[in-house]
Amino acid sequence: MARLRVPAAPTEATPARLGPLLTKRFFARSVHEVAPDLIGATLLFDGVGGVIVEVEAYHHTDPAAHSFGGQTPRNAVMFGPPGFAYVYRSYGIHWCVNFVCEAEGSASAVLIRALEPTHGLAEMRTRRGLDEARLLCSGPGKLTQALSITIAANAVPLDAPPFAIHRRTTTPEIVTGPRIGITKAADYPWRFGLKGSRFLSKPFPRSI
Repeated sequence: MARLRVPAAPTEATPARLGPLLTKRFFARSVHEVAPDLIGATLLFDGVGGVIVEVEAYHHTDPAAHSFGGQTPRNAVMFGPPGFAYVYRSYGIHWCVNFVCEAEGSASAVLIRALEPTHGLAEMRTRRGLDEARLLCSGPGKLTQALSITIAANAVPLDAPPFAIHRRTTTPEIVTGPRIGITKAADYPWRFGLKGSRFLSKPFPRSI
């Protein structure tokens, strides 16, 4: 009697099917539309990365946005056309990567806060010095270290190497809540996350 073959169970190193690559046109919209639409997309940098599970939106009218006080050498890319990376140093320690959105001059962007690692876990573990997949990209500074994103990626187009951002292939259930680690406009519900993900930087408050 022939034995029934059981398919191997997927592992954390088995990437999901990737959607088509996003173009600059995707980012040429309201930052409040782009931010939730990035949940479930896959961000790769030199082939290493994972599924975006948490982001924050920053609008130019927002007191917490780096662009709120006007253009400087540091934030100049935010005032340019959409579809470029804005990378800055947080607290003098960690790099953070943002995606510039809206029309040129708007100076609005989406901060990428957390990924579910799917591609290049060996590289990520070496760079982060730990094995636990859940902790590799569970924060904006952690994910840039894991993907080796530095200031060299500032003003780099998001639709060309080393970046590759793939559109999500399914529509996820998204939760919202206040942003993290800011004092101005801290109550704005402009943080978006993948509901139920264990790879978030911080759980979302439960709705009442």
